[in-house]
Amino acid sequence: MDMSMYSALFGALSNEMRLNLSANNLANINTTGYKRDQVSFHDTFVRFASDYHPDPRGNIREEELLPRADLIAKPRLSMQQIDFSQGALQATGGTFDMAIQGPGFFRVRSPEGDYLTRNGAFMRGPDGTLVTEQGFQVLGEGGPIDIPAGKVVTVAGDGQISVDGAPVGALDLVDVANPEALEKYGANLFRGGVGTAVQEQAIDPALTQVAQGYLEKPNVEVVSEMVSMIETQRTFEAYQKVMTSSHDLDTRAIRVGTDK
Repeated sequence: MDMSMYSALFGALSNEMRLNLSANNLANINTTGYKRDQVSFHDTFVRFASDYHPDPRGNIREEELLPRADLIAKPRLSMQQIDFSQGALQATGGTFDMAIQGPGFFRVRSPEGDYLTRNGAFMRGPDGTLVTEQGFQVLGEGGPIDIPAGKVVTVAGDGQISVDGAPVGALDLVDVANPEALEKYGANLFRGGVGTAVQEQAIDPALTQVAQGYLEKPNVEVVSEMVSMIETQRTFEAYQKVMTSSHDLDTRAIRVGTDK
């Protein structure tokens, strides 16, 4: 099997993963606070021995002693990242709908532990605490936030929550110095990967504000994602044609050798 088959195979597999990510991004265009996934590609070069042993006497020869360097490029996925860029804010008028304008996350507590999220579609739970749509507790600076029965609930830009003018708690807002260390765990929840330390830090009030009555829309651009999906699909088909042509050439070579 020649190198063209391997190059096309790895290229097709890489684009298959890219296609899956684009499809998942498009499937979440209505998911509050969703952050799109993206991948990066790079070329891996295979160098021949002559690349590492250049002829130091080339200036005294009309012809080169060794052949010129030949490089074979193989496409590879270099990394997969979460795009944490800001999504547009959509006005809902909901009392417990909150959106973060700027960097930062809400902290929530599930049976599996604490997570970070950008989804601020909260509600008042049966026990009076502030919870997510999944029933996870939204954490304040001192733990779960109790929302007593009242007429007017207001949330200040710094996350301070008041009921009828009396403060009842403050949202535990946290920023992450190394967002690349975060991984998705479903339900729009983020946490550090296995063996990865997340460097949490206090939010900057000048950069981060909480907007009550708003929700953050996903940062997925439908047109750009559709264009990327079409491009990826065509690239995948091109790699398939390369593999088919390489297979046909190998088959012909084997038949010719057998006939002799």
